[in-house]
Amino acid sequence: AKLVLVLGDLHIPHRRSGLPVKFKKLLVPGKIQHILCAGNLCTKKSYDYLRTLAGDICLVRGDPESLSYPEEKVVTVGQFRIGLIHGHQLISWGNVDSLAILQRQLDVDILISGHTHRFEAFEHEHKLYINPGSATGAYRVLE
Repeated sequence: AKLVLVLGDLHIPHRRSGLPVKFKKLLVPGKIQHILCAGNLCTKKSYDYLRTLAGDICLVRGDPESLSYPEEKVVTVGQFRIGLIHGHQLISWGNVDSLAILQRQLDVDILISGHTHRFEAFEHEHKLYINPGSATGAYRVLE
């Protein structure tokens, strides 16, 4: 079995100094095969830390990032096609219909998005949608 870490919206060091200690203790190098990050990693230092945990890291660019990550990415893990997008590009953030359109465009089994900083995982029309929330607990005020 492969262990996949899905995370996003770290906002280190802009909104948080680092990952919560209890969470970081769970991140043992060599145990995780894939890391999928839905953006707002923010610094090369955060990226370098994730590289110590897993050799395979896929990430997309968040809204404030100047790092040259792609806007969206499709990867295959096991038998699943997984789409990765930050989510700030959607007209209605976290909206099921907007996410479903993107899922169909990318032709993926699982769509991972971030930006809202709220954890969500649900099935819609036999496809899985995941928003990992914020790995650091960074807040965002949504209107």
